[in-house]
Amino acid sequence: MVQNKKTISYQKALEELDEILKSLQDETVDIDHLSEKLKRAYELIEICRSKIKSAELEVKKINQKFSQK
Repeated sequence: MVQNKKTISYQKALEELDEILKSLQDETVDIDHLSEKLKRAYELIEICRSKIKSAELEVKKINQKFSQK
């Protein structure tokens, strides 16, 4: 299942990454599709990093609001 960057959730990205990792570990990936899988894994890692960074910024904003009161 391939979803674009704006609609995929963090959990779904992790699940897809896990599937890719398992297929690589089990050596079930056809060599012709290996680069596609690796590119998708990279995209998913970037999505996860972005979502983590956004969550960290949101938590900082919330903490600052509470610190000001």
